Amino acid sequence: MKAKHGEFARGVPRAASQASIFFFCGPDEAGASAAASKIIASLPDAGERIELSGGDLKRDPALLGDEARSGSLFGDKRHIFARVSGDEAHDALKALIETGDAGAGDAAPVLIVATSATDKSRTAKLLEKRPDALVTMFYPPDLPSVAGAVRAMADAAGLRLGGDLAERIARAASLDVRLAQSEVDKLALYLDASSQTPKNATPDDLAEIGAPTEDDGFAPLVNAVLSGELGKLPGELKRMKELGINPVGLLLALERRAGQLTQITAKLGARGNFDSLGKGEKAQLGIFWKEEREIRQQLGRWSQAKLDRLIPRLTALHQTLLSNSQSAELLLAQDLTQIARFAAKR
Repeated sequence: MKAKHGEFARGVPRAASQASIFFFCGPDEAGASAAASKIIASLPDAGERIELSGGDLKRDPALLGDEARSGSLFGDKRHIFARVSGDEAHDALKALIETGDAGAGDAAPVLIVATSATDKSRTAKLLEKRPDALVTMFYPPDLPSVAGAVRAMADAAGLRLGGDLAERIARAASLDVRLAQSEVDKLALYLDASSQTPKNATPDDLAEIGAPTEDDGFAPLVNAVLSGELGKLPGELKRMKELGINPVGLLLALERRAGQLTQITAKLGARGNFDSLGKGEKAQLGIFWKEEREIRQQLGRWSQAKLDRLIPRLTALHQTLLSNSQSAELLLAQDLTQIARFAAKR
């Protein structure tokens, strides 16, 4: 089965209740990850979370089936989550399906977030016609769609957002639905709101619990890294430490820009020219006027082949930061330096 990415802005698609295998792909890794979180939250008993990498599945395709059909250490339910690149999960999913069809027994829910993959990939084709699988491709979000998702989050949290507050939250999160969800959660906690006791939220309330991403200093560092500006990098890394910028939040901003560059490169094609994009096309690609100069410069640094190497690295780094929170700042600084050097090469 297939579902449109817009359906997840309103909650969990009805088709998801019939599926046990979920394949979320496309250039918007943030949207795909948020959808996976929604699916897990909707499971009657999610149980223990087993995380596998694309490398694990590629090296040992039988591992997925073994883990999905194994019981938890304490006899509880479990679900499998894997963040992969491209078609790394194809052979493992094929083996899981074939052994299941042969009578191997029920398997735990499996959720795959696949960067650098599309709904035309081998893995998507393997799953899209199966009633027990759900395939969704996530495109870079635009402001109206993320604002709509924020309103849905707010409704669920018992928040009434007046005026353009949903749009403000979407902009502050740089159109990242995970960061937007975090802001909504903080706002609900601050106002002591719930679905049983809804509360009105104001711009002043939002100002009390958070600041826009740009104020946090993400953009200058992201631009220095992806533009290969080695001269600016030491000062930006120093500023990151001095301001206490959240490493995971910064990495999410970097992932979003990398995904955006991938989408723009695909739109332009081999002979495309950035200047040929119309105003509507730029809006669709999430290109704001104040970012055009940096995006143009970064497109000159990052070919599709280089982006195909960058995105899996960012995904692996994301996992590393989450599992090494105390060393996250140092690990991030080291990788950002290497990425900037790679971007600086002609």
